[in-house]
Amino acid sequence: MARKFLYLIAFLIVLAIAGLVAYRLFGVQLMRLAMVPGAPFAEQRPMPANEWAKRAMWHARPDIPGNPALWLPRGYPADTSPHGDAAVFFIHPTSFLDRSAWNASLDDETSNERARLFIRGQASVFNHAGEVWAPKYRQATFGAFLTGRREARLALDAAFRDVDAAWSEFLASIPPGQPIIIAGHSQGALHLVRLLHERIAGRPVARRIVAAYVIGWPVSVEADLPALGLPACAKPDQARCILSWQSFAEPADPSQITDTFDATAGLTAKPRRGTHLLCTNPLTGARGGAAPARANLGAVVADSDLKNGTLQVGTIPARCDPRGFLLIGAPPSGFGAYVLPGNNYHVFDYSLFWSNIRADAARRLAAFEKR
Repeated sequence: MARKFLYLIAFLIVLAIAGLVAYRLFGVQLMRLAMVPGAPFAEQRPMPANEWAKRAMWHARPDIPGNPALWLPRGYPADTSPHGDAAVFFIHPTSFLDRSAWNASLDDETSNERARLFIRGQASVFNHAGEVWAPKYRQATFGAFLTGRREARLALDAAFRDVDAAWSEFLASIPPGQPIIIAGHSQGALHLVRLLHERIAGRPVARRIVAAYVIGWPVSVEADLPALGLPACAKPDQARCILSWQSFAEPADPSQITDTFDATAGLTAKPRRGTHLLCTNPLTGARGGAAPARANLGAVVADSDLKNGTLQVGTIPARCDPRGFLLIGAPPSGFGAYVLPGNNYHVFDYSLFWSNIRADAARRLAAFEKR
């Protein structure tokens, strides 16, 4: 009996190793099989005018009880200094993982709960700079980013229409002239790029933008940035500029990003192949360069249920590589779950540098208000 038990354990170990090897070798292919919808695209019904005037259409808003954006990590000192007077528009990343549809419904509680977790861990960096607004939107499913099918583009266009409507309501709801911080992550950052390009660049509202945090989505310096209406943030005390980075531990393999990105044209219609990605070093607030781990004011290491976390100070460095990816050295402890193939720490783009981003937003708001 004992020998049979040992054989079973050995078999399970071999099976687990085989699964891990398969994931490492065929991770993207396996994800496509598991995540890309097989259903046809269903056109999203247009929302009524001023739908986002309703409190129920927001995950975070100043008048929402239990606002997830007000979260602070365990052990973080209570903020006693005056809060900034910015209004923060935050677009959450993909939280809809279902392959039964190309777009999430607004009442999908599973994806809404995940969205609130993301807002808690990401948008919370801005809650000292001002009041955070984070809309619900009929986001494209995760599988839309794993295929070039027409349905994926239609799903992303549908999601952006909701973000655009929420943005219009946000502007109508805040005082004229109030400073604005705009931020997003992953799919949220993609929609933020489009918002900058189509709704902000060249318009009066652009003068109110303190900073744009386009995190977890590639921005080509040569092919995209000139069309966004704001320059890259070159130094830590600069306002009215754009920040962006994508985090990888080493050895890094960003080919899953570059293979797709390099095959596309940028917002200027120039090809993106061979161009540089905008890389802001979140530890310094400057474009490019390197900073040691001691410059990290605090990364948030999440609990197993992802509902709380603890600050880890001075353990994670950051440097921008020649192409523009942000490298964080060897894989850090406490962040093992949810690392994507290629040592891609995409899920942790905010939490790796939580305290530094928080300080960055306050610094740029102060610079904006001194102009």
